[in-house]
Amino acid sequence: MSKPYIGVKNGRLSDCPKSPNCVSTQTEQEEKKMTALAFSKDLETTKSVIKEVLSEMERTAVETENENYIHAVVESKWMKFKDDVEFYFDQEEEVVHFRSASRVGYSDFGVNKKRMKDFSEHYESMRRETHDV
Repeated sequence: MSKPYIGVKNGRLSDCPKSPNCVSTQTEQEEKKMTALAFSKDLETTKSVIKEVLSEMERTAVETENENYIHAVVESKWMKFKDDVEFYFDQEEEVVHFRSASRVGYSDFGVNKKRMKDFSEHYESMRRETHDV
């Protein structure tokens, strides 16, 4: 398999590799599939909420941002491994697709799945707050 790309091609993030160290809302691999996030009001508000949640995550830095995409890197605490976390803002469907994957190794002991489950819960909590305003 070729090396996964970073970014969006034809409305899709890179698919997850066969190794278990990746999750995505766009994968066909059932054990790695997660649910896309609903927009919060509009694109601008949604990006703002995503960036706020990212800013609260330890050892996380946004590397790239454009109109419909954010790429962040999360560094592990002890071994300093880097994971890529990507968000694609699908304006047509009004959802945020994401992918979180380890750059190296095979197993991540469920770290990417836990990270994105926690991220999704925090995002949904903040999204509800912005809808209540």
